[in-house]
Amino acid sequence: MTDQANLNYRRRMNMRRVIAATGIIAVAMYSALLGVQALVLNPLAAVPGLSLDEIYADLRAAGANLTLDTVLVTIIAAIGPLLAIVAAVIGLGKRLPPLTMLALFLVILALGGVATFYSGFAVGMDVADTYMTTGGDHSGWDRVLYVTSLAALVALIPVLIIIRLHSRSARSVAAAGD
Repeated sequence: MTDQANLNYRRRMNMRRVIAATGIIAVAMYSALLGVQALVLNPLAAVPGLSLDEIYADLRAAGANLTLDTVLVTIIAAIGPLLAIVAAVIGLGKRLPPLTMLALFLVILALGGVATFYSGFAVGMDVADTYMTTGGDHSGWDRVLYVTSLAALVALIPVLIIIRLHSRSARSVAAAGD
């Protein structure tokens, strides 16, 4: 391997590592906010003037299964980081192109919108039933998550176009060499 080829290889590997670390951190932060939004921020905003302990006590008294709700939100929130770790391991292990790795993390963040929607049902419906409020978001923090997912989806489009163009270019070069 020439010095230039070795340098290019190391740069791409470092770029992969940065993308993997950044992707895992971004997805973990998204998931943490998703969990806090569903279990803390939204209940507090839906029932202003009461503490979270008071809200949860009222929910238990009304028959809500908060253990199940918490487990459900935790599972939903954990899926993203697990997918991000798998994407990083596969991307680094198979030496995927950096843009392909970036696309994987953008897809995971984009799919976070679905997770945000479903995570809101667990405690949200119990709060709505107990306090006769709407089941929708009250805190506004879900919008941050939805906008982040939308931004990831929008960012994914040019990344996929560039990947496609690089793929075509590589095939053209290979065909010309035959």
